[in-house]
Amino acid sequence: MVQQTDDVNPICDDLLAEHADLDAIVASLSEHDWSTATPAAGWSIRDQVSHLWFFDQRALMAITDADEFQRDMQWLFANGGTDASVAPGRSMNGEQLLASWRADRARLIEVARTLDPSSRVPWYGPAMAARSFITARLMETWAHGQDVADALGVHRRPSARLKHVAHIGVRARPFSYAINSMTVPDESVYVRLDAPDGAIWEWGDPSEHSVTGDALEFCLVVTQRRHVADTSLRVEGAAAAEWIGIAQAFAGEPGGGRTPGQFA
Repeated sequence: MVQQTDDVNPICDDLLAEHADLDAIVASLSEHDWSTATPAAGWSIRDQVSHLWFFDQRALMAITDADEFQRDMQWLFANGGTDASVAPGRSMNGEQLLASWRADRARLIEVARTLDPSSRVPWYGPAMAARSFITARLMETWAHGQDVADALGVHRRPSARLKHVAHIGVRARPFSYAINSMTVPDESVYVRLDAPDGAIWEWGDPSEHSVTGDALEFCLVVTQRRHVADTSLRVEGAAAAEWIGIAQAFAGEPGGGRTPGQFA
C-alpha cells in the first residue's frame, strides 16, 4: 500500500513486494534462459539481475559505511560505471546469481528498516532522504524488471506501487533537464494519471501544459522503457512535450530510451 508516514517500513514493504514479483519471474528460468537478450542493448536477463544485485550491495554499503561507499564510488567511476555492474553476474550461473541477489536484497531491507526517516544517505549525486533512497531502489527494481518481462513476453499486473515510480518521475523533471544540459522552463507541468485501482493520482495544478493518462504508461515513459509515441498518454503544451521527450527517473547519464514502434 502506498502511503507517506514517518516510518520507513511501508516503503520497505513495497520494495520487498517488488523484489518478490521479479523473483517469481526469474526463479524457474533455465540456464539458457538467463542469457535471453533484453530490450537494453547488449544486456541479457542475467545482466539485468546482476545490475540490481550490484547496486543493492552498494545501497547497503551507503547505509552502513559512508566512507567505504565514497571509495567504492570512485572505483566504480574509474572502472566502467554502470557497465561494471554486469560483470559479477557473468562470472556465475543463474542459480548462483539468484541466490546471491536474494541474500543481499534481504539484508538491504533488514538494514533499511532501521533508518531514521529524517536521515540522509549518500548516493551517486546528492545525498537522498532515507525514504526517497529506498523508493529509488523500488523504481530501479521495477524498471529493470520490466526489461526482463519484455524479454520473456510476460505481462505484469500493475499495482499501487507504481505511484512511487510515477512520483520519482515527476520529481525528477529538473534532473532530466540538468543531465541534458538544458534549462527548465518557467512553466509548470500538471500530471494526472489513472491508477490501476481506478483512483486518480495528481501532481501540480491544472494548466495548459499537462501529461495525462494511464499510470503504467507514464511510468514506462519516465523510466525510458517505452517511447511516448507508443503510448496513449495525452501531452499538451510545449513545456510538457519537451519534458516528456527527455524524462528520466533514474540517475546517471541520459538514457538511450526506446525507439518509436519498438513495442507498438
